[in-house]
Amino acid sequence: MITRPLELASRLRPEPRSLDWLFFVNAGLLVLFFSLFGSRFVLAPGLSLDLPQVSGARAGATHTTHYLSVTRSGLILIKAGPVSLAELKIWLATEAAKTRHPSLLVRADAKVPYGDLTEIASAASKAGFEPVVLAAEEPAAGAGGGD
Repeated sequence: MITRPLELASRLRPEPRSLDWLFFVNAGLLVLFFSLFGSRFVLAPGLSLDLPQVSGARAGATHTTHYLSVTRSGLILIKAGPVSLAELKIWLATEAAKTRHPSLLVRADAKVPYGDLTEIASAASKAGFEPVVLAAEEPAAGAGGGD
């Protein structure tokens, strides 16, 4: 009894050589690329803040040496990552000692409680930051906000 009548297996090309090493080269190059040219925010979602709108916000703009962001949930973000208020006070004192004339920009969401902002501003002033600037956006033309 013939089980393989056309003997197709004998007419096939031989299997290609194994290219498993190429997978490891590609993975290594990806790791090298992200470690050299990436940052810790490459794959992380962006931070979206709804800044308050104030007339004359651009006229009051100034250059600052440091910045931090505060979200509506109370999360405080500095360059090194999220911190608590106690850790923020330590960071402010350390950074004020490093810089000649330190100034701070606070990028806070419009829904952040005013008490939290005043606590951050007073901690920054005690640490030696002068001025402490609250970020705001100029209202869009034709919008009736800010007054």
